[in-house]
Amino acid sequence: MSEVETATGSVAWERLDPRMLLIHPLKEGARFLPVLIGLVVAGGVSGSGPWALLGVFVPVALGIVRYFTTTYRVTDGRVELRRGLLQRHTLSTPVDRVRTVDLTASVLHRMLGLTTVVIGTGSVVSDADERLSLDSLPREQATALRVHLLGSRQARPADGSTDPEVIAPAVEAEEVVARFSPRWLWYAPFSGTALVAFGALTGVVLQFTEVLDVRITEEDIAAVDAGFVLTIIGVIAVLAVVVVVGGYLLTNGGFLLSRHDAAWHVRRGLLTRRETSIDVARLAGVSLAEPAMLRLANGRSVTAIVTGLDRSQASSSALLPPAPAATAYDVARTVLGHPDPMDGPLLTHGRAATTRRYTRALIGAAPFVVLLGLAVVAGASPWLLLASALPLGTALALATDRARSLGHAHHAGHVVMRSGSLTRARSALGSSHVIGWNLRATWFQRRAGLVHLAATTAGGGGRIAVDDVPAPAALALAEAATPGLLSQFFKETP
Repeated sequence: MSEVETATGSVAWERLDPRMLLIHPLKEGARFLPVLIGLVVAGGVSGSGPWALLGVFVPVALGIVRYFTTTYRVTDGRVELRRGLLQRHTLSTPVDRVRTVDLTASVLHRMLGLTTVVIGTGSVVSDADERLSLDSLPREQATALRVHLLGSRQARPADGSTDPEVIAPAVEAEEVVARFSPRWLWYAPFSGTALVAFGALTGVVLQFTEVLDVRITEEDIAAVDAGFVLTIIGVIAVLAVVVVVGGYLLTNGGFLLSRHDAAWHVRRGLLTRRETSIDVARLAGVSLAEPAMLRLANGRSVTAIVTGLDRSQASSSALLPPAPAATAYDVARTVLGHPDPMDGPLLTHGRAATTRRYTRALIGAAPFVVLLGLAVVAGASPWLLLASALPLGTALALATDRARSLGHAHHAGHVVMRSGSLTRARSALGSSHVIGWNLRATWFQRRAGLVHLAATTAGGGGRIAVDDVPAPAALALAEAATPGLLSQFFKETP
């Protein structure tokens, strides 16, 4: 990417790589495929014949127009993108606002040596047209641009040129932290997506029977034995696992987490290759996800808390997919630079918090027990009351696990919080990234002397939080992490 100085001293606008003309028409054609099929069918019915194929030139023309109307430039202080024919649209952001840089290359991109650069700036946008995306750039040029935007050390030419195309990154050893292993596929079905896949496949089967107008009578139902039903469920379950494992492999195959200069780099994907770079200075902490199903398989996953990125950009903050617990803890320790936030002991929340866990769990199970009791009163078999052991046992097990999970601490300059059961997570946030505290208490919590404590930040979900913290312990944690920030509001007045 050359930065040619104009007569006025500004940087000239440049176009994307001409090879995008081979990609964008195909992308636009895929979007217009239903319309094109409709034109061909309508043309055959009306007798217009080949003239209906003129619609094929619409996506081709759109791809050509996009190339000639899209320009960009990168200066020392700003990144600017300009596009649009009838409605001109200019996006501009300071370089120091760049949080992440994603390089994504589909199979077609990789065949042509191109990649798409998506620059994460922390802005919350829902429209794809508002994203700062450069599609397509040559692979080498995109890599140099990533290094330039993240402020890594570079070896500049002797003439002092600032052209990212000719700037060579400083040659330093890349520290590899985690690399994909085939045994990681074992953890894919335990990530929770298997249940989603099972439900989706079940819906497809039911929809297929409806399309075929399959009618099932009461005699047919009576003739079906339990073995046949279990076989159908087993087949759908196996297909769901195959789909989930295949999706995991396509998404995370070739995964590599490394540290080079001032950025963390995440690479993954078999067909569509994606590389995400996270500025070290913007990495505020990590969250170690340990949901119940993944814990059963002794697995974990890790995401980064990046300032300026919210939950809608979670894919840009993933540091490790579901993987062995030992690998996840090693990744979290390395990224945080200290083992204590992940390994250090947590302060428990006491008897009052534990009592609330059991009380709320039993209240949730009460309706099922009441319904079973009413059924017995109405004339059902008293043995039906034995079924109440299932919701009660489940509630007590969840309450026990939630009570054991509750904890918080301040270790090695990080606020650490852990809570949850089915979706448990241990989050560590750097104290320097805490911008405020939020203490909230219901009437029941106030009677028990507990509060819901949240440390707010500019990244991730905007906060890390833990429930039912004793009020004195909450104030002590806030004072340890941010001295004077919260205590000033609780000073006794004379």
